[in-house]
Amino acid sequence: MRPEVTPELPAGGSEPLGVVPDDAATSGPEIVMLSEPAEGIPPVVETPEALAAVVAAFGAGTGPVAVDAERASGYRYGQRTYLVQIRREGAGTALIDPIAVPDLSSLSQALVGVEWVLHAASQDLPGLVEQGMVPSRVFDTELGARLLGMERVGLAAVVADALGLGLAKEHSAVDWSTRPLPTEWLRYAALDVEVLIELREILAERLAVAGKAEWAAQEFEAVRTAPPPPPRVEPWRRVSGLHAIRDARRLAVVRELWLTRDQNARERDISPGRVLPDHAIVAAAQALPVSVAQLTALPAFAGKGTRRRATLWQQAIDRALAEPDSHLPSVRGPKSDAPPPPRAWAEKDPGAAARLGAAREAVATLSAQWSVPAENLLQPDLLRRLCWTPPATLDVDGIATFLRAGGARPWQVALVGPRLAEAFATL
Repeated sequence: MRPEVTPELPAGGSEPLGVVPDDAATSGPEIVMLSEPAEGIPPVVETPEALAAVVAAFGAGTGPVAVDAERASGYRYGQRTYLVQIRREGAGTALIDPIAVPDLSSLSQALVGVEWVLHAASQDLPGLVEQGMVPSRVFDTELGARLLGMERVGLAAVVADALGLGLAKEHSAVDWSTRPLPTEWLRYAALDVEVLIELREILAERLAVAGKAEWAAQEFEAVRTAPPPPPRVEPWRRVSGLHAIRDARRLAVVRELWLTRDQNARERDISPGRVLPDHAIVAAAQALPVSVAQLTALPAFAGKGTRRRATLWQQAIDRALAEPDSHLPSVRGPKSDAPPPPRAWAEKDPGAAARLGAAREAVATLSAQWSVPAENLLQPDLLRRLCWTPPATLDVDGIATFLRAGGARPWQVALVGPRLAEAFATL
């Protein structure tokens, strides 16, 4: 149920509070800001007894359940969930502290067969699974908005577009590991699930009218059943600014500093970037200091926290400098079965470059025709692989087999496959 919002006139003004007036250059309805959950802010569930009451209430509720989760990205190590918000007709809203009650499998069991409504489900599901929460079905309002061709797909933007309501997002990037959680944060968290079910109904209707309901169902199921990503090979190579490092010895310094930082961050449960910024790692690799004094003379190591652990960082640098040449990392990086960067295709394989150009044009045409982003019509990496290492026959059947093997959904194969075959036939 949508919460009541009663505008009131501010002193000395003509616009009611809680209403965002149209910009002079923008047409469209006024956006009513949501400022308070319909039933107020519920108490945080922190005990097994309170969780049991929530399980009973939500098991007896009706219809889909709105689900959201908050993490402490940028503050804590990893992507652990620090707050779970759920809402269902007949049960209201519940805010659950998964640190105090980490096993939420009983709640998941009470909701077997119930559709879960999430926004950007791929971000929240891994953490929820760690708490024992596994949905039977999913409706992803962000994915639905993408398939509908909405220009902005953040929750606040989609809610404003579909419902004419405003959600404040000023607490989206706070440290949700904070205890106790401030009242304002809890209000924000409760509002995030307040209108998700109503939003789901609007988007489902739009998808059906656009002939995209089955597309959405396949996408939602793909998100729900997606396996966890495989561990990255040499994850230290993702350090920002690594492109500035051109020799193996300096790469060894980056590697050793990254590994030392990662271990320290894991032990302290702090985001690695707060322990030692990437730019400091690159600066040390470029300078190759041989003493703590030389290290702390670098501007990137001038911060109090960085200087406090300067000995730890210098020891890592010393280990890298002492590495035998045979143990140094490759300048080129690990071998990969991925195609090379497209900018190199014209020289390496002109035929592949021609296929990629034709394929991109075909997908762009479909994107405009159906108002779906190109990357949602077909995963860009899969499109590149098709063009770089094509099947023996580039007809409709050969392309369809290749796309299915690469994880494309049936609707994508049926829509994009024939257009790609037509495009390749002109080459």
